Amino acid sequence: MKIIVFLFIGAFLFASSVELHAQTGEITYILFRHAEKDASPTANRADVDLSDAGRQRAARLVDVLRPYRPEQIFATIFRRARLTVTPLAETLKPGYRLMIQTYDHTGIEEFAARLLKLNARTVVVSGHNTTTPELANFLIKQQKYKALDETEFDKIFIIRIKRSRGKPDKVLEDRVITY
Repeated sequence: MKIIVFLFIGAFLFASSVELHAQTGEITYILFRHAEKDASPTANRADVDLSDAGRQRAARLVDVLRPYRPEQIFATIFRRARLTVTPLAETLKPGYRLMIQTYDHTGIEEFAARLLKLNARTVVVSGHNTTTPELANFLIKQQKYKALDETEFDKIFIIRIKRSRGKPDKVLEDRVITY
């Protein structure tokens, strides 16, 4: 009986230390607005597709983000946001496709809290011109970024946060790059 109790306590301590270790370190969030949307007169206004330029940008995004080795990908329910990250999800790991998880663009503060608890090293989020900077602000806990212009599709927000004991500890980096 003592051996069983000892094994149970050992397994519990091991599992706890693995979970704690997994949530310690750094997490990088890569946020961007969806690529260019179809503005043609025949475009579906309810759920706009990407334009040719948008599909090209989505393809370029793969090369830009590959060095970060994303582990999780999020997009809003809108087609343009999902299509922007589809090439990335399909090509990051040969023979394996990362699942694109959806999030509610109307609950950005709650989504930011969810992201801060994730057990991952790199997370990609495809959003919109107003929600992407808003999400960045929630992650860094300050009002630094403003909504993107309706014609801006080339900005990527990169935020690195140090975690300690599974909680955000310190913002190590927050910057915007152009691609």
